[in-house]
Amino acid sequence: MTSHYILDGKEPVKVHDVMEWAMQIEYMDMIVEQTTLGQNIRVSTVFLGVDYQFGNGPPLLFETMVFGGEHNEDQWRYSTWDEAVAGHDAVVAMIGKGGK
Repeated sequence: MTSHYILDGKEPVKVHDVMEWAMQIEYMDMIVEQTTLGQNIRVSTVFLGVDYQFGNGPPLLFETMVFGGEHNEDQWRYSTWDEAVAGHDAVVAMIGKGGK
């Protein structure tokens, strides 16, 4: 069963009522960071609102994804806001240095 979350500031909070979740998530700013590199690469980190942990471990609620370039559609997922920011910065640095 999928778990739904909203943000209270930067803290994910589990919501048990899907209708409550849907009403709150509709107006929530889910962007953590967005960076454009050059003219055709964008790195985007967002709050997903749904747990993408399919197995054991902490909920995966944030995602960094690359659009364009060699890493197009590569993605990384995180449990916390701080992990998501650090991951975003690491991906931007990797791509900016031409890393793999």
